[in-house]
Amino acid sequence: MERIHTLGRRKTAVARVYMTPGKGDVKVNKKDYKTYFPTTPLQYIVKQAFEVTENVDKYDVIANVEGGGITGQAEAIRLGISRALIQINEEHKPALKSHGLVTRDPRMVERKKPGQKKARKRFQFSKR
Repeated sequence: MERIHTLGRRKTAVARVYMTPGKGDVKVNKKDYKTYFPTTPLQYIVKQAFEVTENVDKYDVIANVEGGGITGQAEAIRLGISRALIQINEEHKPALKSHGLVTRDPRMVERKKPGQKKARKRFQFSKR
């Protein structure tokens, strides 16, 4: 197995994930993932697919991510890693799917409509 390339998306964040066999190094935009994602919940999100499939410290990951916020970026990386694990071994799919890691989250920011302040909020109504 050489390098596997997959794509993960969430809101406006796009993550290109490159996975190779290794000792568990995860680099995000040329930094260690623990410095890029300083909080423990975000670090857990990035490693979640490995823990579900019991592949912790078996693969090295290089992720290039752009757009969105840090939560969307972490979830985009998680989707990319899940897709790469499925490419490596199809038997991982049921476990990942039961944890909801295979589905791309389709929720996006609703667009602003003309004649309104925001997507749903109207301008203040004055009776007189």
